[in-house]
Amino acid sequence: MPVFRKARDLFTGWLAGYPCWAVIPAFLVLFLWGCAPEEPVLEPEPVDIPPLFAPVDGREVVGIVQKDLQEQGLDSWEDLAPALEKSLDYVRTRDGDQKAVCQPELCLTWSDIKETLELFIQLLPDIDRNPELLKHYFDFYAVNPDVLLTGYYEPELKASREKHDDFRHPVYGRPDNLKSVDLGQFHPRWKDQRLYYRLENGEIKPYYSRGEIELEDALAGRDLEIAWVKDPIDLFFLHIQGSGRLKYPGGDYKHVLYADRNGHQYVALGRVLVDLGFLEQDEVSMQSIRAVLQENPDIKHELMAKNPSYIFFHLDDQGPRGSTGQILTPWVSVASDPEVIPWGSVMIMDAELPEYQGQKTHIQGPVTAQDTGGAIRGRHLDFFCGFGERAEYIAGKMSDRADIFFMVRKYGKN
Repeated sequence: MPVFRKARDLFTGWLAGYPCWAVIPAFLVLFLWGCAPEEPVLEPEPVDIPPLFAPVDGREVVGIVQKDLQEQGLDSWEDLAPALEKSLDYVRTRDGDQKAVCQPELCLTWSDIKETLELFIQLLPDIDRNPELLKHYFDFYAVNPDVLLTGYYEPELKASREKHDDFRHPVYGRPDNLKSVDLGQFHPRWKDQRLYYRLENGEIKPYYSRGEIELEDALAGRDLEIAWVKDPIDLFFLHIQGSGRLKYPGGDYKHVLYADRNGHQYVALGRVLVDLGFLEQDEVSMQSIRAVLQENPDIKHELMAKNPSYIFFHLDDQGPRGSTGQILTPWVSVASDPEVIPWGSVMIMDAELPEYQGQKTHIQGPVTAQDTGGAIRGRHLDFFCGFGERAEYIAGKMSDRADIFFMVRKYGKN
């Protein structure tokens, strides 16, 4: 029987080298264990998992959307056109016949998403006058269950082009010895997975972790520094956000954008701080994590190293850019898991955002998927809040559920 074989392997490995008088009692135990009646295996109770997409009446969605999109920083629906054109530019690079998403209740090709975007952009001036057009030209599918909505923003860091006493923490560009390979070419089960590594004496090794880079200076002396920043905690949050702005002493700016990653799994520092007793679960936010790091200067680097994932950057005059390569639009662009919500998709979002300085923000309008992130998996969207103090505050506090309605063009409607 399988249990006996597993036990035998364990015992024989453990008993190797022991004298016969010690082995015999052990084999008696093994024999009796193997001959004992097997306990019945209890089948787990089935769990009802709701379908990813559920069709909803277009009238419900029209009742949600706001004719006034000022909460999203837009004066009209027509102002959405630049963001949607960026999504369309990306979708046009994909093979139209390939499946973009395929679930039992909804299966779309990239052509379906392209045609949805094209029609939506064409109708924007008319939707300003008549939002009812949405239910006439589009079908809507609720993403089930409620989607986890978090936020991200474009942080600003004080930086220098040269290292000196006030600016001692490097922003690294992509190292030449960072290698990666698409595992999907070896087996379909590894589709869209990459292995990141380095070669050492001809052997494949995991690339350096955050701890090795920041605590052991694994990359020092390789001329990889593209800037130096003042605050290591700010640098840590730059890694979490994936891009930002560097403000130099003379007042000029540069965008610092994602170039690559070390391939280590992302570990949420908030969860680590809860496990270590620094925070309660309901206290976790970007602001509370920052406070713990500031209050514990002697161990802040060790705490940050609990997240082994590390990001490499490059400088640009424009940004930030999402995973589609397009510049993101505040309060419109979202990061998604592309296996669930394909990039370029258009959705209607109904979400209450954290209150800022006594002001509530309720988003009830269109968003489009243009980015992703290491922590974005499954039914999870990350809402791009832009730049500045308000964006930083709302993004840092945002972690709630939102109603998301996937938009698909109705065919036969022109």
